[in-house]
Amino acid sequence: MRVFFIGVCGTAMGNAAVLLKKLGHQVAGSDAGVYPPMSEVLQSAGIDLFEGFAEQEMLDWKPDRVVVGNAVSRGNPQVEFLLRTRSIPFVSLPELIGEDLIGNRPAVVIAGTHGKTTTTALTSFALSQAGVEPGYLIGGVPLDLPSGNELGGPTAPFIIEGDEYDSAFFDKRSKFIHYRPKVLVLNNLEFDHGDIFRDLSDISRSFSHLLRIVPSDGFVLINGDDPNLLALPDAPWTRIISVGVGEENDFRIVDFAEDGQGTRFKLTWLGATVMEVSWKMPGLFNARNLAMATLASVLSQCTDAGDVSSAKDLNPFATAHLPDFTECSGVKRRQEILHDSEKLVVLSDFAHHPTAIAGALESLRARWPGREIIACFEPRSNTAVTNVFEDRFADALAHADLALFGAVHRAEKIPEDKRIDPQAMIRRIENSGKTAFAFSENFEIADFLESEVKDSIPTLVVFFNLVDAHPDHLASVGDVRWIDHSLSIRLMVWTASAKPWVSERAMMLCPMLYS
Repeated sequence: MRVFFIGVCGTAMGNAAVLLKKLGHQVAGSDAGVYPPMSEVLQSAGIDLFEGFAEQEMLDWKPDRVVVGNAVSRGNPQVEFLLRTRSIPFVSLPELIGEDLIGNRPAVVIAGTHGKTTTTALTSFALSQAGVEPGYLIGGVPLDLPSGNELGGPTAPFIIEGDEYDSAFFDKRSKFIHYRPKVLVLNNLEFDHGDIFRDLSDISRSFSHLLRIVPSDGFVLINGDDPNLLALPDAPWTRIISVGVGEENDFRIVDFAEDGQGTRFKLTWLGATVMEVSWKMPGLFNARNLAMATLASVLSQCTDAGDVSSAKDLNPFATAHLPDFTECSGVKRRQEILHDSEKLVVLSDFAHHPTAIAGALESLRARWPGREIIACFEPRSNTAVTNVFEDRFADALAHADLALFGAVHRAEKIPEDKRIDPQAMIRRIENSGKTAFAFSENFEIADFLESEVKDSIPTLVVFFNLVDAHPDHLASVGDVRWIDHSLSIRLMVWTASAKPWVSERAMMLCPMLYS
């Protein structure tokens, strides 16, 4: 079959296109911006790429089927042709994944507001360690696996993150509905995606729909410390196992500790210790991701649990292979260290929700005690650019010593009365005794840091939602390590002991990185 992807350079679209190619299909795709690293991944897989959305280019390629990406909307010339002529069948990406990639294989679906990508990567890693040959589709760049996509064995579990966002402009169901989980992981539940959900009850309704399609011989792993998840309707038709810190949980995280050497904790099953973990990934939130991944991988190996009706009648750890996460790094851009010296640490973090930002900053404080922490935040997601979380973002960023706000992404498209107000956030942060500044252009943050970061003060700078660095964008010239960071900000970090920040001079010296 010849399959054409509209919006192929998105992470999920690109990885799905690669998997479809591995299945033996002919694959091509179009996108507004065809650039590394995804363009190189697709081209190396033998996928034809077209810049822009000209309908004739799609027609000349002669597709049998078209996959329409979630970011694609009405007005796209190729979409309009599909709707006008009805000459080529088209589907959403989640429908394609559910039908063509997962099919009849047992699906391990990782859902929740936070931690989906990391937990999906850890679960895939754990099952790979066990020799299960899982399939997986990861919405990020895993650091412990060869790639973010793998077909796996024909009957092996398929692990995928279950996004609650809608499927396509023509299918407003949450993506995860298409995946039909055998093992469902519910990490947490908070309000998010204010562009498509009205409130918490609206998003909770979508999660309750997901619960309804877990079979009787499946499992639901639920964060037993999350009141919003516990408030979901009962699901008596399947087996629910609670995971968390609280004593009432079936699978518990106990004796958690974190310092500059990493994190340490134990995992207990119904009171008995089954694993002791010492690893380098930060925070209690990642300990919970690991616990979910461990249990999901163990249950996926359990072949004799079909008649067991309760967690208390099950000992999945008796025969299953237990993963070793000691050297795991998780996923790119999750507290990813870009620079580490005695005076300056620079990190990139994908956190874009107040809860995730607060948790990340608490973890950074434990890992690097005594450093001045500067948090740089660009309101960029569809929810972050509105004022729905204005106060909560301010309170989260107040965990840093200094907060710097970048430009509100596409601010002109948001009504002023709905738009996040950085000045109001600054006032709230200052009322808590901390300092904050806002900038109208993101490059001004680099200039500010160049002038304000002092060699005499050990400093940690973390970028939330500003930085998108890829190994392909790294180069070295003399004493300077150059990091090109997508469209948001271009930031350069000295690797020598000289001044930590340069900006305009860097672009003059190495213009080829910025062409």
